[in-house]
Amino acid sequence: MEVVNTIGRRKTSVARLYMQAGNGDVKVNGRDIKEYFPSDVLQIIVKQPLNLVEQAGNFDLKINVDGGGSTGQAEAIRLAISRALCEVDAEHRPALKKEGFLTRDPRMVERKKYGKRKARRAFQFSKR
Repeated sequence: MEVVNTIGRRKTSVARLYMQAGNGDVKVNGRDIKEYFPSDVLQIIVKQPLNLVEQAGNFDLKINVDGGGSTGQAEAIRLAISRALCEVDAEHRPALKKEGFLTRDPRMVERKKYGKRKARRAFQFSKR
């Protein structure tokens, strides 16, 4: 199997994934996943698609992720892995789609407007 290359995005995070046949080695920005995401919850989020289609130990993943916070990065990686699994075997698609792992979450931070303190929050108002 050749290297499968996909991209996942979430908020301002962008994850570039290189997946190839292997023994389940996951590197994020050159570091082990346990080192990069110390939180068990984020590690679970990243590995959800692999566990769902029971391919957890079959692929080596090299991931470059940039921007955003840790949760956004984890969810961007999850989308990239899901897309790569669909490229490898189209039969994975219905299961991944049912769980919502193939959906790009479109929610972004709303821009700040003039005359406001934040996007919607007005400045404090006092009658006197």
